[in-house]
Amino acid sequence: MMAILLISLVIGGIWLVKNREKEALRELSSAPDRNPDFALYVTEAINLEKLKSYGLPIIIDFGADSCVPCKEMAPVLKELNETLQGKAIIRFVDVWKHKNLAEGYPLRAIPTQFFFDREGKPFTPSESIGVPMQMYATKDTNTHVFTVHEGGMTKAQLLAALKEMGVE
Repeated sequence: MMAILLISLVIGGIWLVKNREKEALRELSSAPDRNPDFALYVTEAINLEKLKSYGLPIIIDFGADSCVPCKEMAPVLKELNETLQGKAIIRFVDVWKHKNLAEGYPLRAIPTQFFFDREGKPFTPSESIGVPMQMYATKDTNTHVFTVHEGGMTKAQLLAALKEMGVE
């Protein structure tokens, strides 16, 4: 009887240790999620210069969780944000909930995506990407400041843009 109790305690102890190890590994693997710069959902002003300093391609999607094309993109953005942690920065701003977060961006419709390459410069897509994009420049110096796609994008289109921006 005592042997059975002892064996049960040992097995229970091993199980506890293994589960704690798994939990610790899970926490480490999700550590980028704890950095608000890598979180998908934006609720505070975006520090674009800080995002650019990571040296990763950036996609910022401005939309709303009640807009139909935005809803279609939501699972794709979530998946890409999770699977590309450390390779790209994918952010989503709900402009109906946080109108002020769109200030400074040439936003005419939702959803609209803004693209920046790993050097922090507005992405310059090739024609072969097959996704129409607009490039915005300053009036005074004609400096390229934004590359934008208006409307929904599929996972394949987003991945094509990210591939051109250097994500493997």
